Amino acid sequence: MKQKTKSARHRCQGIAPSAPLGLGMVLAALALPLGNLAQAQAQAQPEYAQIGFKYLGYQDSQPGQERIKVTAPAFSLMTPVGRQWSVAGNVVVDSISGASPAYHTQALTSMVDERRAVDIALTRYFEEGTITLGGYFSQEADYVSRGITLGGTYSTEDKNTTWNAGLNLSHDSINPSNRITADETKDTQEISLGVTQVLTQRDIMQAIAGLSHGVGYYSDPYKIFDKRPNQRDHTTFLLRWNHHIDATGGTSRLSYRYYKDSFDILAHTLTAEYVQPLPDGWTLTPQVRLYSQSAARFYVDFNPDWAPFPANPPPGAQHYSEDQRLSAYGARSMGIKVAKQLGEGWQVDLKYDSYTQKAEYKFGGGGSPYLDPLTMVTYQVGVSKRF
Repeated sequence: MKQKTKSARHRCQGIAPSAPLGLGMVLAALALPLGNLAQAQAQAQPEYAQIGFKYLGYQDSQPGQERIKVTAPAFSLMTPVGRQWSVAGNVVVDSISGASPAYHTQALTSMVDERRAVDIALTRYFEEGTITLGGYFSQEADYVSRGITLGGTYSTEDKNTTWNAGLNLSHDSINPSNRITADETKDTQEISLGVTQVLTQRDIMQAIAGLSHGVGYYSDPYKIFDKRPNQRDHTTFLLRWNHHIDATGGTSRLSYRYYKDSFDILAHTLTAEYVQPLPDGWTLTPQVRLYSQSAARFYVDFNPDWAPFPANPPPGAQHYSEDQRLSAYGARSMGIKVAKQLGEGWQVDLKYDSYTQKAEYKFGGGGSPYLDPLTMVTYQVGVSKRF
């Protein structure tokens, strides 16, 4: 079978995802502290520089078929500059290969691609908070993404309440290798507003709301019968609660994420993890995640009467898709992370996750029928040095 190049962005755009790279960089800077929950302090300039390396491996499959395989080495650097600034940056190279279905979970076609991405952020520290300006660039054979981010935090005098805001602007260029379409673009604007609040000596909560407006090319040119609206808006709400447990010295971290978009996809994500410090610099973090989404309003269900061919879209339909990622389904994942603090500022960590996606896992039932289950495993090895 002839191998073809296929954009990783196109493969993922049907999912109700976490924030994209640029906004994700802002949100990461505003995340809940992982250590002592006694105070919620405004971010202070880091005292030390830190360099890190991570290697990610990923493999998904369906019964009898391996699908996408990804390997992704990534480098990161953060360093203070002067007395009131810091600079942080990341570089990642994704090598992608395997097979992807042309419709539903059928007609797997081989593909290969490589993505190179870089992001950088400059932060200015004040007595009451921070301002962060960043930018990112990502390039694949058929997809180029550029964006800028702006984020800020402001803390009350007692440091118990911290407000945050983020802005992300991106421009994407799409030129599929199968030449079905060319010179397409997509522009997205996103904003987020949130607050982090100390509740007790052991409890801290964070709430973040986000809005996104995108206009441009959302169809997947590598799928059969795929024509999506040229506008996609979504709303997200994220709630986190960290609780320190005196008896064990550990911290439980619970979160809920709500997602609703103009494709009529409604998604819920529940995450629970527990961070347990152990003797001799070890840390153990198990995690469980549950996910559920409804189908896009223009999703076309698999029809066994048409098998092995794709079902025709409804007569007169303006928009339609037979992409499994726009179907109604649920997912369950379990993972564990082990970290070890070494001498002279070194840390190593290892993380493993197992993910299973099925129609019957959808909250309340009613998932899209006749789709093969999807399973994924990911592992990540990291090392960092503070100096």
